[in-house]
Amino acid sequence: MSGSARRSMGMCLPCLGGGGDDVVVTPDPETRRRQLADAAEKRQKEITYRGVKNPEALERKKKKQEETEKQTMNSVPSGGGGLRWQVG
Repeated sequence: MSGSARRSMGMCLPCLGGGGDDVVVTPDPETRRRQLADAAEKRQKEITYRGVKNPEALERKKKKQEETEKQTMNSVPSGGGGLRWQVG
């Protein structure tokens, strides 16, 4: 190995050879909280819609199914469906 190659090895870390002047600025707590919440929401959406080609169509289908279930629940008579027990 040449001498110049040896000198440049390890220079990728600031503690080993320069670049230690970089200061990392962290955002204020409110900004950081908002960023974390956005990232969590994005991950949740990715997990929910994994393998789904059209998420909007899936949402429409779910809403339609919920409406159908509501209508079914509202249309059932309160008398228990018309079945009665007779003892006698």
